Amino acid sequence: MWMMASMISSIYTTFFLILYCYSSTALPYPYGPYHNYPIANLSTKWTNNESSLTSLNFTDGSRMRAILMRVGNLPIFTCGFLCNGTCTSYIFVIAIFILIDPLNIELEYQNHPKVVWSANRDFPVRHGAILTLTEVGELVLLDANGSTVWTTNTAGKSVAGVNLTDSGNLVLYDIHNSVVWQSFDHPTDSLLFGQKLFQGQRLIPSVSSTNWTAQKGLYSLQVTDEGLEAYVESNPPQYYSGYGERVTHKRKLDIYVEFFNGNFSFFAISAEDSYSEVMFRIPQASSIQYMKLMPDGHLKVFEWNLVTGWTVVADLLTHHLGECFYPLACGRNAICSANQQCSCPTSSSPRMDYFKRLNDLQPNMGCSEVTPLICDGTQAHVFIALKDIEYFSSMTDMVGVDIETCKQACMGNCSCKAAVFRYPHSDVSNGICSLPSELFTMTNVAGNGYQLNSSVFIKVPNVTSTLSLLPKRKNRVAINLGSVIGGSVFLLIMIVGYVVFIVQKQKRIGEIEEEYLDVVPGMTIRFCYEELKSATENFGKKLGQGGFGSVFEGTLKDGSKIAVKRLEGLAQVKKSFLAEVESIGSIHHVNLVRLIGFCAWKSERLLVYEFMSNGSLDRWIYHGDREYVLEWVHRKKIILEIAKGLAYLHEECRHKIIHLDIKPQNILLDNDFNAKVSDFGLSKLIDRNQSQVMTTMRGTPGYLAPEWLGSIITEKVDVYSFGIVLLEILCGRKNFDRSQPEEKWHLLAVFQSCWEQGMLLDMVDRYSEDMQAQGIEVVEMMKLASWCLQTDFTRRPSMSTVVKVLEGGMTVESNLNYNFTDPRIQKNNSHEKDLTPLLPSILSGPR
Repeated sequence: MWMMASMISSIYTTFFLILYCYSSTALPYPYGPYHNYPIANLSTKWTNNESSLTSLNFTDGSRMRAILMRVGNLPIFTCGFLCNGTCTSYIFVIAIFILIDPLNIELEYQNHPKVVWSANRDFPVRHGAILTLTEVGELVLLDANGSTVWTTNTAGKSVAGVNLTDSGNLVLYDIHNSVVWQSFDHPTDSLLFGQKLFQGQRLIPSVSSTNWTAQKGLYSLQVTDEGLEAYVESNPPQYYSGYGERVTHKRKLDIYVEFFNGNFSFFAISAEDSYSEVMFRIPQASSIQYMKLMPDGHLKVFEWNLVTGWTVVADLLTHHLGECFYPLACGRNAICSANQQCSCPTSSSPRMDYFKRLNDLQPNMGCSEVTPLICDGTQAHVFIALKDIEYFSSMTDMVGVDIETCKQACMGNCSCKAAVFRYPHSDVSNGICSLPSELFTMTNVAGNGYQLNSSVFIKVPNVTSTLSLLPKRKNRVAINLGSVIGGSVFLLIMIVGYVVFIVQKQKRIGEIEEEYLDVVPGMTIRFCYEELKSATENFGKKLGQGGFGSVFEGTLKDGSKIAVKRLEGLAQVKKSFLAEVESIGSIHHVNLVRLIGFCAWKSERLLVYEFMSNGSLDRWIYHGDREYVLEWVHRKKIILEIAKGLAYLHEECRHKIIHLDIKPQNILLDNDFNAKVSDFGLSKLIDRNQSQVMTTMRGTPGYLAPEWLGSIITEKVDVYSFGIVLLEILCGRKNFDRSQPEEKWHLLAVFQSCWEQGMLLDMVDRYSEDMQAQGIEVVEMMKLASWCLQTDFTRRPSMSTVVKVLEGGMTVESNLNYNFTDPRIQKNNSHEKDLTPLLPSILSGPR
């Protein structure tokens, strides 16, 4: 069968090549779209419309407008504009298209293109968009309105042309045919033969096979010193599969994995020697193969087969225990048993349902808590004990401990959702303890010969009902029936009266609150609920999760964009709504996100903010995540604007406002990249003459000041958080980054080490040539960060002082303590390497 398929394929290919060689310009319509035109020169422009580009329309509703095409023996690599469905938006992609039968155009168009790379999958363009290879050698994608969506940033680098190679690599080359830029260096969710995934790069799956938007905040695949690692996103990310290969070279140059025909291999290339290891064997390809990280976390290899079409020939990350070891095999908080049977955890003694299915018709959607955990000290907690249950993540928080120690560590850790305890054989006192902050699918390993004893203890609120004890009574002959009836009637009247009183009281409280909201100072617009529901398309386009609620994009009737925060929860919503509206309703500053209006309707509480088109700062500063590399002049401007916004909150408001959660996600950028501080949902207002305030711990791990351990909180916690953000902007990386070598996971530890060795230049964002060129000035800015990161909060500058330093009116204090590594990191270094940068037990949890 295989030989016959190969023979048929060869006949078709030979037939097509004869036709093509005969006269490519004389081909009738069915063959015309498959001309070989893989190269273009400078000053070439392609417009996304029918008259400029050849359109290939497929039976699944997708359409490809080809820009370059490389016709090989079997596959055709095409780059161009691709859309599906109504085709109102397009992405610029590289796709594989198989030429089955050049005589049967209908058969061709049923063979849908397979996307292996995209430039703008999160920012689609419209009909009329333009791709240009400029005269200065930069490939630029412009939307129909002329706005820049994507660019290779190669202007002035001697680019001579663009070539779509026979391996599917889009290359900008110079006059010596050397690579200046290539798509292989910017992977999305797929790899082709010969493509490498380097340390610091990630594969992130698309949402689905028809929605090519990047699936943010779920699965990722990356290369570290430990090998190839697949993670499901949480705080911290949880490892679920991969290939371990610890690298011990001290002077390594490159660590990467590469996809070959027949295997997927790991490489570590150092100045002294080189090391390689085959991680996975893959069946030799008889045609074209590609590797793809799927929306469900699988890493699959697909191959074209003439009989069966695209076929999975390898599923590389699947555990020997099968599908159940994928984090969302049964959704969150669920148990996966044989044949992927999904169920919710239950307590057997006493019998209690703490979890319920999200969808009874789809058990694999997961389970939700009947009563959510609350970390405010008012709620008692207990454990559901699940024996012979394993958890997919091998990340370890404690070793050499017993069950009770593990459980107590979780009980005392606010962000811990469960205690996972594993021990070998019968040595229950020498176990391994994991404390996940988010609970995904668990696996029932009873009776399958699993090598470790494993149990999971899920933390739940103690809501056991107290049963009323009925007093025992002796039978009496004489019973005063009239007294019983009379007492019952009287009791009924009292209950009805009390209910009426409570209802009227709640109604009056609501009326008072409504009246209060009508006179909030500075609030000029009160929106009706239906107006905001319509503007947000029934709250359909979620921008993110903020303090106390979700944020949605909306468009008012006049065309103006807004961001609507829909407050959630029952216990805190009224208090938080009133506090937020009252505190920021009259605050106006160019570097603070403006609150436009609000809505109070029945139980709904919504806040309406100005829309920030470029999103949050974290999209622009982290290597691997960012969409465009910000130049030094833009970063300086953003840093100054953040400082001005915080200085206003601390020193110029009627009441001093401490933000308490400064991080890149809470810094928003408008269309001109002006920075504005957002989200005051966790803010704390204190009187001008009050120097410090005692409050419960709030904020985000990695940005919390050391004084949170003592709960003595001043505005200097914001200064410390600003110092962390400043360092991230200068270095182009996160404060905790597992994709780095182990000794560089913690940015503060690296900062202290480089400071002591006089090597701060090594910390400057190495993926930005502009930042490297401005290295001396960037290092000077790092000195300001060190001032903000002083462990003793009294030695940190005020934000107004920071503004003066940034504007050149002051210099950084010289007598600084350079031991600014967070003490919580030092404490954790004695434990396993997989601990997070901050112990979850001292955090109130991320927002």
